[in-house]
Amino acid sequence: MVNPIVIVGVLAVLAVYSWQLALVCVVILGPLVPILRVLQRRQLRAYDEVRTRVGETLTAVSESVMGAGVIRAYGVGVPVRRRLRSASQEQYRAEVTAAAYFATMFPLADVFGGLALGAVVAAGAWWGPSWGLDVGALIACIFLVQLMLSPIAELGEVLNDTQTAIAGWRKVLDVLDLPVEVVEAVPGLDLPRGALSVRADHVGFAYRDGPPVLRDVSVAIPPGCAVAIVGETGSGKTTFAKLLCRLADPTAGSIRVGGVELREVAAAERHRAIRMVPQDGFLFDATVGENVRMGRPGASLDDVAEAFARLGLDGWLDGLADGLDTEVGERGENLSVGERQLVSLARAQLADPGLLVLDEATSAVDPETERALSTALVRLAEGRTTISIAHRLSTAESAELVLVFDDGRLVEEGRHDELVAAGGRYAELYAGWVGNTRRST
Repeated sequence: MVNPIVIVGVLAVLAVYSWQLALVCVVILGPLVPILRVLQRRQLRAYDEVRTRVGETLTAVSESVMGAGVIRAYGVGVPVRRRLRSASQEQYRAEVTAAAYFATMFPLADVFGGLALGAVVAAGAWWGPSWGLDVGALIACIFLVQLMLSPIAELGEVLNDTQTAIAGWRKVLDVLDLPVEVVEAVPGLDLPRGALSVRADHVGFAYRDGPPVLRDVSVAIPPGCAVAIVGETGSGKTTFAKLLCRLADPTAGSIRVGGVELREVAAAERHRAIRMVPQDGFLFDATVGENVRMGRPGASLDDVAEAFARLGLDGWLDGLADGLDTEVGERGENLSVGERQLVSLARAQLADPGLLVLDEATSAVDPETERALSTALVRLAEGRTTISIAHRLSTAESAELVLVFDDGRLVEEGRHDELVAAGGRYAELYAGWVGNTRRST
């Protein structure tokens, strides 16, 4: 903005001294505007390509680092290295193309500026006396033209920096323009204290541009009930659990928790009353105590220790090298899979939700902690509604209510023994699970 204003201002002053020399400058510098405009558009497309290629390179590098163990185990270093090399070469080509436009724009402004200065000197010396210019006025005109040379030269550099910024800005705007899938209610309604009921009425869900994942699911779960959701992979059981925590909204039907439509619940209330223990038991790179305190911000270490004690895990906690101060490492790598689940359950206990969703929380438990985890799960379920996505049907055997999903539909519901006697879909799953268990033993 500054440089064009300076150029226009200098031309105006130059016209006061000699409109003829001002016209010479306009004629020579005028073609620079459309040329820079064309280069600017092409440069913007080039920098958009650069940003895209940078993202692809970072993705390739991130996957190769995060998957280093798998790469070594399967000996796939060559194709991974080939992909990295391809991504870096594509980024290199894009960077060179964008730099070529800058290399053209930067000297172009200097060339036109030099031509304008030379033309003013020549025209002033040849026709100046007939235009009424004396030596002093001509020197003043040359001085004014020189004042324009610096802004003109800077235009190429400024345009280059601007295109870089705009290309990055567009990528940010693309993210910001993504539609908000879960719109929070403001101010929102509160949820009752204690165990919460759950009611789903004709719930359907489909991911964007994808086929339906859930179809016409209707179920009523009383407060304090222990529920197990079973079904084959891809049956929709995990998606239903996500809807209960409002990680997404149904595309059809409604879900009521504690008698309140879930869309109308205030975000803070939902975070307080509904908690989910994910399958991987994700832990942050901090101590055991700090990870558990995330379940209830502001809780003391005594509250954390009490949460472990309520779950019968105080003995396991005492066995750690530094107790609550034990560092878990990045993603909890210093603990076993089962131990990470124990910490996740303690975090859920500290939060004291009315509805607890366990997403296959016992699917990868090592034998050393299986007994502690089973005891903790029983105690954790006391006084609250618990919905478990059962990877192993032994979880369904002890549940008060079993929900059977198949191809996105709720096909059966009831107690374990009732469903086995009915000889339906659950009986088939149970028979297959029992057969696999016997063969494995």
